[in-house]
Amino acid sequence: MTDVLSELGKRTLVMGILNVTPDSFSDGGRFYALADALAHARRLIAEGADILDIGGESTRPGAEPVSLEEELRRVVPVVRAVRQEFPKIPISVDTYKATVAEAALEAGATILNDISALRFDPQMVKVAARARVPVVLMHMKGTPQTMQQNPTYDDVVGEIKAFLRERIALARSWGIEQIWIDPGIGFGKRVAHNIEILRRLSELRDLGCPILIGTSRKFFIGRLGTARAEPLPVTERLEGTIASTVIAVLNGAQIVRVHDVAAMKKALAIADAVRYGWEEESYAQT
Repeated sequence: MTDVLSELGKRTLVMGILNVTPDSFSDGGRFYALADALAHARRLIAEGADILDIGGESTRPGAEPVSLEEELRRVVPVVRAVRQEFPKIPISVDTYKATVAEAALEAGATILNDISALRFDPQMVKVAARARVPVVLMHMKGTPQTMQQNPTYDDVVGEIKAFLRERIALARSWGIEQIWIDPGIGFGKRVAHNIEILRRLSELRDLGCPILIGTSRKFFIGRLGTARAEPLPVTERLEGTIASTVIAVLNGAQIVRVHDVAAMKKALAIADAVRYGWEEESYAQT
């Protein structure tokens, strides 16, 4: 498990998305059943995912929260089944609920991915501190129910950076050492905000934490990718996802959260060669 994470800073790590929800914006309902979720986990790993990110509550704009019992029912069996079949794959649990996080850790999760940056549940920081696993702190303005209701910033990157600096300090005060940061593309941001974040992502480097980015199939890609009045449907956002992710990597992202692992791995082979270097001797000569 630790072997993959030791590659941080040497190449880009790919986090494959596994939504076990009926209502996620991109693939809601497709992997809701345990057998379907496990089959998709196999597919993501076969395509080259370094990490699996398992979530049981949609956080798309306007999504309603699910009960604790329902999220536990969705997430824990999938984490347990993936861990049993793939004992070495790092598993991230995408939740802001401490009870879900604790149960997922007991079932085999090894990373906590909290969209609230340890804010929504006061017990989450305690769970994270006890677990001593990597913790993802993400910026979000508002909640999933309110975040896209006229989000405004004077300086979007500056405000994200100040927020993350404060959350990092809080996490470290509890003894949490492995911290990843996520600027929260699409979480309380307009299209222009998302573009600005990608353009200035390198400014987050001096926070001293690995940067995770998640642009995959998001609305701003659909809006930018067409001249039509309506945005591109989710199924037509792969090229924009690749472009935005490569830009993020060249500006400092070290972990990318994506739906389309195989295509992204091919694109990242080029991006990583530019960013980290390329050794000709390691490739077959033709």
